Amino acid sequence: MRKRCCYSLLLIVMLMSCPFESSAADTFRRITDIEYAAVDNHRLLLDLYMPEAQKNPQLLVWIHGGAWRAGSKSNMPLIPLVKQGYAVASVEYRLSPVAKFPAQIYDIKAAIRFLRGSASKYGYHADKIGILGSSAGGHLVALMGVTNHHRELEGDLGEFDQESSAVDAIVDYYGPTNFMTILDQSTPHGLSVRVPALQLLLGTRPEENTALAKLASPVFHVDADDPPLLMIHGDQDPQVPINQSHELHGKYKKQSLDVTFEVIHGGAHGGPEFFDDQRIKLVELFLRRCLRSKSQ
Repeated sequence: MRKRCCYSLLLIVMLMSCPFESSAADTFRRITDIEYAAVDNHRLLLDLYMPEAQKNPQLLVWIHGGAWRAGSKSNMPLIPLVKQGYAVASVEYRLSPVAKFPAQIYDIKAAIRFLRGSASKYGYHADKIGILGSSAGGHLVALMGVTNHHRELEGDLGEFDQESSAVDAIVDYYGPTNFMTILDQSTPHGLSVRVPALQLLLGTRPEENTALAKLASPVFHVDADDPPLLMIHGDQDPQVPINQSHELHGKYKKQSLDVTFEVIHGGAHGGPEFFDDQRIKLVELFLRRCLRSKSQ
């Protein structure tokens, strides 16, 4: 009995002293603070997540939220997709205390051009790019997708002006889509967050500069050439009313475009259920279908 106990204790010690080795599919490299452009002495950076087991992985781009005035590229929730073999670039952009709209879109379009121009350097596949984001990031990725080739929102940042900034699939997690209606749809709590955020982003309330508010609103840009869209929104969201996603969904349906709308019943403004196994599978299947190319 004593020998058996000693053997068990020795085995435990050996296991504790050996480093844990995850499977190759679970390992990835993170390259931080890659400069994709600079403006007004402000370096624009991104982090790149590269799966170790996948050669020439498909590229995705993540845009963080934070009411356009906060947030960080470091908060990147798509690690499950990296482990499934996708490369992910988490992109920072100028926040609204630093620069007003459309600076944010200029930055992200510059990032897309940079990422396409740098594909061979880093070793990912970027002929088609999926873009994903939540909250304010959801608004920005939706606007990115419906303004492919929009000259007024292209900007001229970075060194890869010969590359396209177009994206090929959009995943919008609970993002605003219509600045002309969002305040009327909002709860008192939502107004307390949204009014100052929009004033900071636009420089004024939406109704005081309708041209700018419409330029910044995805619903006013939808046309027959827009890429596939997946929206995920909680029906109890206290900050971005679910009607915002209903509006964009309706615009896509009117154009007979490829759109999927996943409602999380009881869901609020974010939370683990938006990135659970069920939703990650939904997103992965959507991206796999939309980003498949002839060269793959």
